[in-house]
Amino acid sequence: MKFKSQSRSSQMPEVNLIPMMDVIMTILTFFIIVSMTLTNSTGSVKVELPGGKSAAAAKDKQPDRQIIKIDAQGQFYLIKSTGGAEIPATMAQLEPQVRAYLQQNPKGMVLINADRTLSYDKVIQVLTQLKAIGGDRVSLGFKPG
Repeated sequence: MKFKSQSRSSQMPEVNLIPMMDVIMTILTFFIIVSMTLTNSTGSVKVELPGGKSAAAAKDKQPDRQIIKIDAQGQFYLIKSTGGAEIPATMAQLEPQVRAYLQQNPKGMVLINADRTLSYDKVIQVLTQLKAIGGDRVSLGFKPG
């Protein structure tokens, strides 16, 4: 029995990388285009920010506010936007005054200004109690920047 010697087995097989690179680049291009399309459609919200003159006009249109300050020790102070005097109070004293204020001023707001060193838990407790009285007209105040 005689076997033919095959010369092909001694050659190294060639790997053609160009078609594989074409497929990878096509897939990469597809994912880039899809991600850019999704980012533009859901990631941007058009908002018109007030300028110099319209900001002053918007400030005049703001509803009357009643401010409640909470210092670092947890002491409450009631400030009416008309008078500006800080009146010390307890939470039990604040509730009827806030309720009366919100009934008298249907567009009025209650703003809570808490000291930054006050615990987050204490602020949330006060916010929850006042939201039970005023609903969506109670909010937290902050200093920008």
